[in-house]
Amino acid sequence: DFKLKNVDGKWVSLSDFTQARGFVVVFTCNTCPYAKAYQDRFIALDKTYKAKGYPVIAINANDPAIEPGDSFEAMVTRYKEKGYTFPYLYDEKHEVVRLYGAVKTPHIYVLEKNDQQELIVKYTGAVDDNYQDASAVKQPYLENAIRALLTGNSPDPSSTKAVGCGVKQKSEAAK
Repeated sequence: DFKLKNVDGKWVSLSDFTQARGFVVVFTCNTCPYAKAYQDRFIALDKTYKAKGYPVIAINANDPAIEPGDSFEAMVTRYKEKGYTFPYLYDEKHEVVRLYGAVKTPHIYVLEKNDQQELIVKYTGAVDDNYQDASAVKQPYLENAIRALLTGNSPDPSSTKAVGCGVKQKSEAAK
């Protein structure tokens, strides 16, 4: 779990979502062409699966000193422009992205709560097999993973290679 600032100025933690069965945690940003191509798909997935217990939680961990278009202010603008239906959180200190090990934008983590309410990673990787054209997708990896969990099964595959831009953060040595 984590606690990060949302674009509305409030702090959000996964534990705030008491009715959720799990989460679709998306490391994303404003500037990467891959991340931008998936924005509408994330909204559609959230609209479909939030009510079934799997809300989307988007996190931007890019450093605006490296990529100015990924500043908190730019996040607020993007959130409003696109009409996001999910939290868009700012990982300003890059702690959560490092904890999860995300290296791309977008990089997906599907988490499921177990009987002890612990979060278990059930799928990680890519959204699907065609970032350029949603209508040409043949392998909707993320949606298949959520559907598997909803039916009590394990996602297959449980991981794929995340495709996108590298996460923009200062190295540990540069801090």
